[in-house]
Amino acid sequence: MMVARKYLEEYGIRPSVQRVAVMHYLLTHRTHPTVDEIYSALAPELPTLSRTTVYNTLHTLTRSGAILSLGIDAMNARYDGYTSPHAHFMCTCCGKVYDVDIDDTAFIERNKPKFAASLSDAQLYYKGICAQCAKKQN
Repeated sequence: MMVARKYLEEYGIRPSVQRVAVMHYLLTHRTHPTVDEIYSALAPELPTLSRTTVYNTLHTLTRSGAILSLGIDAMNARYDGYTSPHAHFMCTCCGKVYDVDIDDTAFIERNKPKFAASLSDAQLYYKGICAQCAKKQN
């Protein structure tokens, strides 16, 4: 939890109990969870936590650049505590989202639109069927 607290402070975010818990969850669960998944995981240990608090915390963390909000899932926003340049793969069968390393970290900058003076966000994602689901289908 100390790592999450320090992380929040580095981004200028006041480390309330709820914010630390949400940040800790994102740093230790690389599953790209939704608001409901985070709430369901944390509510048993934080009985005063509400979905609204989780949503507001995620909005604050996203706005500050401490986490990423992913647009890969049309039904639910997903969140990622890993902010280094990378892409994502979403299985259209099971719904899991996986990190995809980008070996060349200059890829995004090289491919920025010619009219963009700077980039504030770039998301690269793939959709298809993961190896586990493909095995089950065969």
